[in-house]
Amino acid sequence: MAQKAIVVGASGYTGAELAKILTRHPEFELTGLYVSTNSQDADKPISALYPQLRTICDLPLQPLPEDLTEIAQNADLAFFGTAHEVSHNLVPIFLKNGCKAFDLSGAFRVNNVDFYTEYYGFTHQYPELLEKAVYGLAEWNHEKIAQTDLVAVAGCYPTVSQLSLKPLIENDLLDLNQLPVINAVSGVSGAGRKASLTSSFCEVSLNAYGVFNHRHQPEIAVHLGAEVIFTPHLGNFKRGILATITAKLKAGVTDEQIRAAYRQYYAGRPLVRVYQQGLPSIKAVEFTPYCDIGFATKNGHIIVVGAEDNLLKGAAAQAVQCANIRYGFNEVLGLI
Repeated sequence: MAQKAIVVGASGYTGAELAKILTRHPEFELTGLYVSTNSQDADKPISALYPQLRTICDLPLQPLPEDLTEIAQNADLAFFGTAHEVSHNLVPIFLKNGCKAFDLSGAFRVNNVDFYTEYYGFTHQYPELLEKAVYGLAEWNHEKIAQTDLVAVAGCYPTVSQLSLKPLIENDLLDLNQLPVINAVSGVSGAGRKASLTSSFCEVSLNAYGVFNHRHQPEIAVHLGAEVIFTPHLGNFKRGILATITAKLKAGVTDEQIRAAYRQYYAGRPLVRVYQQGLPSIKAVEFTPYCDIGFATKNGHIIVVGAEDNLLKGAAAQAVQCANIRYGFNEVLGLI
């Protein structure tokens, strides 16, 4: 029997991607799409917002009722594409009613209540859930994801950054006295669907933002186990992230050791593709659930380039990948 899945916050770009994936998933039955009570999209079919979903998914975007008990009890798993504060308030209700939660916001990613006050601007009320939540970086936390009812799906920038760096750090190949420098560029879909002058397509050029104070920097550092310098950029394209990472190698480290590290960790992990030659581009990964990684070395330094679709491997596809792991399915089921 298929597991009943719902999407909360379904009107955004990530919600639309989740609807598309879950509609076609052989083991999950998409039974409901929900938006906030006051949403201007309430009661519209999702295909009215996203015409590419016509005949694929025409479910209505239902406004969330005040009492969520019935919705939570009738679903086996829920995906939350909601704002951080909203996920913070909703997820505990669903867990209490026996529904597994896959949260795509930042509300449960870091087990430190002070982090939320400083970087997200709200006081976290559920330290016990921060303790229980499993960070949803699928290739690295497979065993823990398989046993939890609360997955805090990794952020888009943190996913590509960590997938690129973790094998090198775990195998002690980097000289971390020189901090790895991550310069990453995202398409405007990363800013969400809500209209804003700063992310209006005609206004976007190519600019750095959140310099030295972006909330993804501490998320990356905490789960990477190493301090980094992280600078995000907004680019004038719709979707995808390209991260160019510069780091210092330990003395004597060879290209073959680096390749062996990537093979060690990503053999049997089909959604990470490591290049033997050349470097990836956004074109190689957009509209796919993959993260592509390539590297080059010179004079004791390495430049790693990682690419992903921010709405898929950076959000919806990784959330479903985590759900597949939790239910014991092939992790790429419904994705490729």
